[in-house]
Amino acid sequence: MFAPGDILYFSPFYFKNGNAAKNKYFVVLKNIEDKILLAILPTRRDSVPQPLTVENGCIEAPEINFNCFVFAPHTEVTKCGKCFDFPTHLYGSQIDDYDIKLIHKTYPHAGKDYVLWGKMKPHLYTKVIECFKTSRVIKRKYRRVLCED
Repeated sequence: MFAPGDILYFSPFYFKNGNAAKNKYFVVLKNIEDKILLAILPTRRDSVPQPLTVENGCIEAPEINFNCFVFAPHTEVTKCGKCFDFPTHLYGSQIDDYDIKLIHKTYPHAGKDYVLWGKMKPHLYTKVIECFKTSRVIKRKYRRVLCED
């Protein structure tokens, strides 16, 4: 569990910034020595500036400090054929790190507190990482981690 490309579903997810908890997907980008996860929380909220809109794929606009990866609705995202029913956005500025011990403490029951929703298809995972690892929007410390094999 918590391998790169895993998509987890937490019910509910407790945000680090104290926002109200809610059910949330969680995409693992990297697992650093089984101590820290580099992850992103997908959202259906579309904050993409109008001229940059794409149905599926990477959006990179360094001139406005914007980076996002979009999954089109009904695109198979996981190896087991699951998809999101709505456009789903991964905003590069929302990549964050999470302590694995704290996650296990907060969500002790796999299958109850969270489930492995699926494993991202390898070609999609590669596209997501490529979208983020060279973007100036991503914090430098995260870009370094994303570039490591």
